[in-house]
Amino acid sequence: MFGYIRIYKSELLVREYEAYKSVYCGLCKKIGRDYSFLSRMLLSYDCTFYGMFLMSLKRSCTGFEKGRCRFNPFKPCGFCKCGDDALAKAAAVNVILSYYKLVDDISDSGFFKGLGLRIIKPFFSRGRNKAARKYPEIDSLAEKMLSSQQEAEKNPDCGLDMAADPTAEFLALLLELEGSENEKRIYRQIGYGLGRFIYLADAADDYKKDIKKGRFNPFNGYEENLAEIVSNNLSASLAMTFDAYNLLELIDFKGIIDNVILKGLPSVQAEIVDKIKEFKKTEVNNEGSV
Repeated sequence: MFGYIRIYKSELLVREYEAYKSVYCGLCKKIGRDYSFLSRMLLSYDCTFYGMFLMSLKRSCTGFEKGRCRFNPFKPCGFCKCGDDALAKAAAVNVILSYYKLVDDISDSGFFKGLGLRIIKPFFSRGRNKAARKYPEIDSLAEKMLSSQQEAEKNPDCGLDMAADPTAEFLALLLELEGSENEKRIYRQIGYGLGRFIYLADAADDYKKDIKKGRFNPFNGYEENLAEIVSNNLSASLAMTFDAYNLLELIDFKGIIDNVILKGLPSVQAEIVDKIKEFKKTEVNNEGSV
């Protein structure tokens, strides 16, 4: 994933922030144990949220323990303890998605630009293969997502919905793996809304870079009112997520998850829309000075 599912730190209670850091550090530790020390550098906020969400659904956090950070041994850390495989799943998702993101980046690059990525691919492959053996259904979903994404982006009629659907469908199906039939419908909508938000946020965030490099971007063609289109689509994705999330009765980590959905994601949206507005303003000024 891309790191857009973030907390809004200033609105969290101190104990909530400490708990969030403990889940983050606990997941980092789990990735290191299950895969490799270097795999810890792939850790994303998105997968931290996923692990926390799973633990909240099943109430599987069994407490916290003190320890030391492997990257900074002089820094004391709190580590979340998990009574089921929630953190193991989050670690696997993190490693699997990192691999498929690398594969996608290689396919988008020329031979020489992608040479460095090809050199490090075996490192990503080892972690992905191990995660795929443990959670084959997750790897299958991720592989299908990449294939569908590449196919959609080659379609000349690809619009915002078609482009965002593979990522949205991946997260929808990922969360559908949990819970009863009635719960699955709720989890699916939460996952679909979040996935759509993540893809469109990333596309909007990369708009300037993609335009300069002549790469596909689903917002191509919306230049006149780009900021409004981006804002409206991200808001629609958040509304879809919140409508389903509102049906859940979470207890563990509820304050943190509320913060992410009600404060963190809108804050990410505001940052991206402001970035788009600034880019368009600069573009207009440059045209006027010619």
